[in-house]
Amino acid sequence: MASRHLDAVYVTRPVSIAYLTGFHADPHERLMALAVRKDGATLIVPALERQSAADHASNADVVAWRDGEDPYELVDRALAGLTEVGVEKDHLSLLSAEVITSRTGVSELVDVGTEIVRLRLIKHEAEIEKLGRAAAITDAACEAAFSRLRAGQSEIEIALMLGSLIGELGGTLAFDSLVQSGPNSAMSHAGPSSRKLAPGDFVLLDFGAAFDGYRADATRMAVVGEPSERHREIHAVVLEAHDAAIAAVRPGATTGDVDAAARHLIDAAGYGERFFHRVGHGLGLEIHEAPSLDPGSQTVLEPGMVFTIEPGVYIPGFGGVRIEDDVVVEDGGCRVLTKADRSLRVITHT
Repeated sequence: MASRHLDAVYVTRPVSIAYLTGFHADPHERLMALAVRKDGATLIVPALERQSAADHASNADVVAWRDGEDPYELVDRALAGLTEVGVEKDHLSLLSAEVITSRTGVSELVDVGTEIVRLRLIKHEAEIEKLGRAAAITDAACEAAFSRLRAGQSEIEIALMLGSLIGELGGTLAFDSLVQSGPNSAMSHAGPSSRKLAPGDFVLLDFGAAFDGYRADATRMAVVGEPSERHREIHAVVLEAHDAAIAAVRPGATTGDVDAAARHLIDAAGYGERFFHRVGHGLGLEIHEAPSLDPGSQTVLEPGMVFTIEPGVYIPGFGGVRIEDDVVVEDGGCRVLTKADRSLRVITHT
């Protein structure tokens, strides 16, 4: 995994364990770890996760500890006799590192976190299939949600509806849904509130389904009542920027090239100061992962990378527009996974 020789790798980030074993769990404050040695792998889990781990982690021996027991006794056994061990330094706590080095023969902890991120960067066929399933559920939930939106509904009410629709369609929520109306839509990551949809409001829905741990992420827009010219103009600018960014996605291009394709059009329309975030982020087992499509970033796109395209324009006191889709890089270009209608929807106010 790392360029240097290591005796073992000790992985503690739950998403890394899920990627390497197929076992998904949030241990909360309890210790969970995967120790990978030359002669095999040991998955250490809290006792309440033992059965699920045994069912899903076929490539590791599962050992469990109960509340009240010392989980580091299992770590001692898994790392006994080893000297150099790879760890995810951005996740392993200082306390855990001190316990490991004081109670085992391990004398050096080497960071392999970036190597695990690199492994996850290029999705294999089975991962892309799961992302496609998540995107299809997201699309279906999107169409169903817009058919049910009415003036007078609260942002929280709509967010709960999105979760229910995703569940009915066989998915789980990929992240907490964002529902923003009127001036709230200019606050790009504001959570849903008790505010009710009213005539003249932009309505922004940013949500996604997960399928077998893999997450989709889409954003679509509506207006309550007949859109004004200002509504239509801002939406058209963002949609044009969105389409230009997708057209720029191809192997050999950089993440910064894709961001620039969208940013150029928004700048030219006079809204450059109102587009203040990157054009997209990677998708997979996490809703935000590599690559990051920041302005000027130099990651070279390769087939199998999956990420969002989501330019936006946000006008304080009026509202904001973001249009977001998920794409997978393929030979010669890309394939868009999310396919729901990107037009500016009209919500009845009667």
